[in-house]
Amino acid sequence: MWVDLGVAVSLVLVLEGLLPTLSPGYFRQLMVSVARMDDRAIRVSGLISMALGAMLLYWLRH
Repeated sequence: MWVDLGVAVSLVLVLEGLLPTLSPGYFRQLMVSVARMDDRAIRVSGLISMALGAMLLYWLRH
């Protein structure tokens, strides 16, 4: 289980590092636009992301 968690965290770090590596200017603009969003929009985005991730994980594991 701990190995799977380590692999998952490693993949998250790799995927999160792709955009700033490939296009730092766009990444900066994206961060500015996220900083301007209200809390509700950020929460909804996070909830949708978590739900999609959970569904994908369920689908891949079963």
